Amino acid sequence: MSKTLKPYTMITDFITGKDVPNVGAEENRQTIEQYLVEQKGYLKEDIQIDADIELTVAGELYRSQLDLVISADGGKTRLMAIRCAAGSLGSREREIVAAARLLENYQIPLSVVSDGKTAIVLDTVTGKKIGEGMDAIPSKKEAVYKFESLELQPFPNDRLEREKLIFRTFDSENVNVQRNI
Repeated sequence: MSKTLKPYTMITDFITGKDVPNVGAEENRQTIEQYLVEQKGYLKEDIQIDADIELTVAGELYRSQLDLVISADGGKTRLMAIRCAAGSLGSREREIVAAARLLENYQIPLSVVSDGKTAIVLDTVTGKKIGEGMDAIPSKKEAVYKFESLELQPFPNDRLEREKLIFRTFDSENVNVQRNI
């Protein structure tokens, strides 16, 4: 017996203009993408969709994607990683912080989880909540000003394996996502 996937509709991605399956938190992601451009002043080119992340965890390769990764300098420095959620934001905080600590050779300064209506903004280095609500997401102008003198920090090597396990554990629970279609 063959495995039948639930039928889904397609919607047009705000950033890329490409048709994407409307599964999971996709509508929420479209709301956030539009908000970042129209309300926060980011260019579409500042926003990377489905940023690939590849880790070796306990000797095995693990591949996934981050919903949105934001830069403000033409893509040279990533400043914010965003997980778009369809449900409880609190249950996704630890996942996005781990991802922001692992994606680059430095910790992406801000981690955000949002459902398109509200958001939780976290300091990636400390893991602490620094803002709540869509207004807490910094505008491009605020991000450039705040982070122009910031010294980007690598994640400590002695905690790296544990962080990879945390990310994989949370991320593997995301079954209703485009990459699994």
